[in-house]
Amino acid sequence: MQQLKCHLKKDDKVKVLTGKDRGKIGKILKVDRKKSRLLIENVNIVKKHTRPNAQTKQGGIIETEASIHMANVMLMCSKCIKPTRIKRKRLEDGKHVRVCSKCEEIIDA
Repeated sequence: MQQLKCHLKKDDKVKVLTGKDRGKIGKILKVDRKKSRLLIENVNIVKKHTRPNAQTKQGGIIETEASIHMANVMLMCSKCIKPTRIKRKRLEDGKHVRVCSKCEEIIDA
């Protein structure tokens, strides 16, 4: 399986572009670079049936987040509040930062 370049990090705010949760905005909880998938807060909720065991005394149906492919989301800019592509810019000290392609705002410091 080919591994995509990942421009997204944990705690980034993203907007879902396709699927049943299209238009939802959430925070990234986990990034799986090998499978190119993301776990996003309150997005792609699935029902999981569990049996009673030592950890969960009572079995039943639990709702939890499932992963979503990273090609189906886009990073949200905090300044212009729109989903945007990412540019990489080199600062004077030689450090690379991610930049919003619409408003040129630095996304992470």
